[in-house]
Amino acid sequence: MSAPDTIVLIHGFWVTPRSWEHWIAHYEKRGYRVLAPAYPGFEVEVESLNADPTPVEKVTVPQIVESLESVVGGLDKPPVLIGHSAGGVFVQLLLDRGYGAAGVALNSAPTEGVAVVPLTQVKAAFPVLRNPANRHRAVALNFEQWHYAFTNTFSEEDSRALYERYAVPASGSIFFDSALATLRPGHQSTYVDYANDNRAPLLFVAGEHDHLMPPKVQQSNARHYKSNTITEIEEYAGRPHLLPAAPGWEEIADHVLDWALSHAK
Repeated sequence: MSAPDTIVLIHGFWVTPRSWEHWIAHYEKRGYRVLAPAYPGFEVEVESLNADPTPVEKVTVPQIVESLESVVGGLDKPPVLIGHSAGGVFVQLLLDRGYGAAGVALNSAPTEGVAVVPLTQVKAAFPVLRNPANRHRAVALNFEQWHYAFTNTFSEEDSRALYERYAVPASGSIFFDSALATLRPGHQSTYVDYANDNRAPLLFVAGEHDHLMPPKVQQSNARHYKSNTITEIEEYAGRPHLLPAAPGWEEIADHVLDWALSHAK
C-alpha cells in the first residue's frame, strides 16, 4: 500500500478546527492534503459559537463519529489521523472501526474504562461537573479556568490571546456522559475494543504539565490496549494541554507525522 497522502486533524472540546491553524499550514508545506473537520454545527467561526452556543448544546458523540466516518471513509486511501484532547478519543474510535492508516492522540481524553482521575484533572473539569444542570448546557470557561486547563505554561498575555482566538463552550452533556461511562452497565459511546488486533498503530502523546488530561491518563489509556497492534506512548517535558499551539509545536508535529508514516498499515 502506498504511503498516506492525507492528514485528518480532529479538534477537542472548548476549541474548534481553528486550533489547528499552525499544523494545517505546516503539513501543507510538506506536501500533504490536510483536513480539519468541525463537529456538526461547529462549522461557523469561534465568535459565532460564543454568541450562539446552541450547536454545542445539541451535538452528541454518535453525531461527531458519524460525521468523521463520512469524511475519512470518503477518501481514496486511509489517512493519518491526529486528534487532540477529545479528538484523541475520536481517533481511537475511528481506528477501532477500521479507519485510518495510523493514529496519534495528543493529550487525549480517556476512552471508556480508563478510570484514572488525577487531582489536576478534577480541578480543570470542575467548572463543568460542579453543577448537574450543566449536563444540559454549553459550558464556557472563563479566562482563569482556561489558563489552568489549557495554557498553564504560557505567559498571561499569550494565554489570553489564545483564549480570545480559540475558546468556545463545550458540551456539558458529553462531558458528564464521559465522566459517568465507566459506572454504567454496557458499552457507552466512547467504548473501544482494546483487544482489536486489526486496529492501525496508535501513538499517545502526553504533555508533562497538562492539567486537564495529565500523563497518567495517557499512560492508563495506553495500558488498556491488549492487542498485538502497535500502541506506544511518549511524553514531552514542559508541555501544557494545548499542544497544537505550545512553543515547540513544530517538533511535535513533525515527529508524530514521521512516526505515523513509518508505522502506517
